[in-house]
Amino acid sequence: VQLQASGGGLVQAGGSLRLSCAASGRTFSRDHMGWFRQAPGKEREFVAAMSWSGGTTYYADSVKGRFTISRDNAKNTVYLQMNSLKPEDTAVYYCAARSYGMMSTRNHDYDYWGQGTQVTVSS
Repeated sequence: VQLQASGGGLVQAGGSLRLSCAASGRTFSRDHMGWFRQAPGKEREFVAAMSWSGGTTYYADSVKGRFTISRDNAKNTVYLQMNSLKPEDTAVYYCAARSYGMMSTRNHDYDYWGQGTQVTVSS
């Protein structure tokens, strides 16, 4: 079972990136999916989450209105569209899957993790 995050890179402030997280090994269509990030010297923090059906989303206040999480269950893939990027968005971004229970913003509630993709926003 693997989650493979991609799409990170270097972008100027105000720019956009779209991260993808492709799942393999089994279907994740019944899992809640989340994105987290970790900046150097900081703890991993919640960014966004989507229910297995796609009907409910949560966002951290710091990204609300700028980031959008989406999923394509047919492709076993979840996305994070990031617009109006700021230097403080610089971090390694991780996707994660939660197989049981309610949606969560807590990283220890997630069962599977991708390897992370670096996002760097220059000022």
